[in-house]
Amino acid sequence: QVQLAESGGGLVQAGDSLRLSCAASGRTVSYYAMGWFRQAPGKEREFVAAIRWDGVNTYYTDSVKGRFTISRDNAKNTAYLLMNSLNPEDTAVYYCAAQAFGRGSVMKEDYDYWGQGTQVTVSS
Repeated sequence: QVQLAESGGGLVQAGDSLRLSCAASGRTVSYYAMGWFRQAPGKEREFVAAIRWDGVNTYYTDSVKGRFTISRDNAKNTAYLLMNSLNPEDTAVYYCAAQAFGRGSVMKEDYDYWGQGTQVTVSS
């Protein structure tokens, strides 16, 4: 069993940056792809970014390409999402997810474990 805990969310102004962290416990996530999803009120949970278990490949949804960067530090059992140039459209609860022995996926059903989420609110 893997437990994931997100942190780093908050209230910021448009144009600001935030770095979200996802700390894993219970098991090492060295062989897990890590992903970030987000869910705004009244909308479905959507893919944001993913990173292969070894960090070789990364993937981003079009709306965040060039602004967000996913990374991982397996020695710390932690994944990160650096969010630059935030805008109000980025307002959502952000969830961390882990995929066992995975290369990363845009489909939420491919992930095995999920965190509780952290709120990101961007004011205009």
